[in-house]
Amino acid sequence: MEKKITVAGFGGQGVMVIGQMLGYASCKAGRNALFLPKYGPEQRGGTANCSVTISDGEIGAPVSRYVDTLIAMNQPSLEKFVGSVRPGGIVLLNSSLCRWEGKRTDVRVAEIGADAIALEIGSPKVANIVVIGAYIQLSGALSEQEMLDAIEEKLGKRPELLEMNRKALRTGMDRVILRA
Repeated sequence: MEKKITVAGFGGQGVMVIGQMLGYASCKAGRNALFLPKYGPEQRGGTANCSVTISDGEIGAPVSRYVDTLIAMNQPSLEKFVGSVRPGGIVLLNSSLCRWEGKRTDVRVAEIGADAIALEIGSPKVANIVVIGAYIQLSGALSEQEMLDAIEEKLGKRPELLEMNRKALRTGMDRVILRA
């Protein structure tokens, strides 16, 4: 199994945390992972994206022309990277900030209202964890427990926020919508 993912959005949306957490959880679960960040000229508010590869075997090249999944946290990122998704791949969009205009019919589209869900849970800062939940539900790349272990280890320094992150992960898994 090898999964290639592009995560893209504005700086400050937790784009890099999504990539780092997917890579970290994958390594912790005994797989190989590669995380390659790319920043725009500014960080918060500027563009940010990263490439993540998760594999059971060796990872040959750090960058690929096509990815299996695009996680788009905002509309400009969706428009910029949608062409890089291989036919049959998944476009997972934050429907709080993105609209699918159906320019491609050869990909599967999934939606999660990450920003709205994060506000329901109690903090806009957990939108990225909501998206991670949606991704692992769709892809099967990691189990819920593997991701929870990584969240606890990497984000568990403040126990009062740990339960919020757990709830964000589960809610993302439960509320992701895969369009037909």
